[in-house]
Amino acid sequence: MIETETDRLFLRNFRKADAADLFAYLREPGASCFLSLKLDDMRAAEAEAERRSNSDEYIAVCLKGADKLIGDLFAMPEEDTYSVGWNFNADFGGAGFASEAARALFEHLFAIKQARRLYAYVEDHNIASQRLCERLGMRREGLFKEFVSFRTDDAGAPVFENTMQYAILRKEWRA
Repeated sequence: MIETETDRLFLRNFRKADAADLFAYLREPGASCFLSLKLDDMRAAEAEAERRSNSDEYIAVCLKGADKLIGDLFAMPEEDTYSVGWNFNADFGGAGFASEAARALFEHLFAIKQARRLYAYVEDHNIASQRLCERLGMRREGLFKEFVSFRTDDAGAPVFENTMQYAILRKEWRA
């Protein structure tokens, strides 16, 4: 990703030095869809930060000036379409950072990468991400009942979650 600045944020590729800040929010992921990314210790955080540093699909979201990682975005390409998402440290929630970062990502994907379509999956209980999708102009395209399982119950059976798909086309973004 090309480094991008917003009013309060700096978006860039991950660095190995991001491990501690990454660990701060992935040691206990807030959204169930990120449970598979749970980091057990700093060694795991260092390995994850290094893995992400070798990919343009993961974008580090940092406070401008401090270069402190407060969350991340992802954009997985599928020809002219991208699967997008976000995960932020809850300590920085409610300040509009996710909206600001996602808007910059969307603009980059539509203007620079010439994406035709962006979509996001959001679990039905993740109201904050649903609202973010709507603030970004995305429309809800569907609800997938018992679509995916990120965890198991006490007996070891999968707990399936309902998942919504949101999307936006480049022409909608420009309108």
